[in-house]
Amino acid sequence: MQYEYLKALHIIFVVTWFAGMFYMPRLFIYNTEASEKEEPAKTILHEQFSVMMKRLWFGITFPSAILTLIFGTVVMFKGGWDQVLLNEQGRWLLVKLCLVLLLYIYFFSLHKIFKQQLKGVFKYSSQQLRIWNEVATIFLVAIVMLATVKQSISFVWGLVGLICFVVLLMSAIKIYKAVRQKK
Repeated sequence: MQYEYLKALHIIFVVTWFAGMFYMPRLFIYNTEASEKEEPAKTILHEQFSVMMKRLWFGITFPSAILTLIFGTVVMFKGGWDQVLLNEQGRWLLVKLCLVLLLYIYFFSLHKIFKQQLKGVFKYSSQQLRIWNEVATIFLVAIVMLATVKQSISFVWGLVGLICFVVLLMSAIKIYKAVRQKK
């Protein structure tokens, strides 16, 4: 298979994986907020959200995470990136791979919350889950910037930009919470 097709498949599965990681915490939030409802709505909502979460997790998110890892590894070796990983020109890839490792840790944290919620255990408030929902966005921005800009951006400026982005995201969450509480 040609390198470009492998790269395209890698990107496709990254997109579907992120789609799942963006939507799954939203379902966690809705499922958590369903706990505040009266019966029978509470039970009906929990059952519906459990079905939705299982389908999303096992049908899209988890398989996409595995295929992203497989195709990403193949692309790295077929493209010869493994040869420059520890050189100056491959430093961006090394940083990207560290971020990808952290992203998989985040992914498994979602899996843990998923299993807890299926058992009826709600350890986090909807506000905490809203903040946790944005972690995938932060990883997406950092990884895409590294993969596209590569050496053109200095590490310091990239880090400053990422911190500014995180501050903006967290501010938006606080503003949204304030607006919701007024209603």
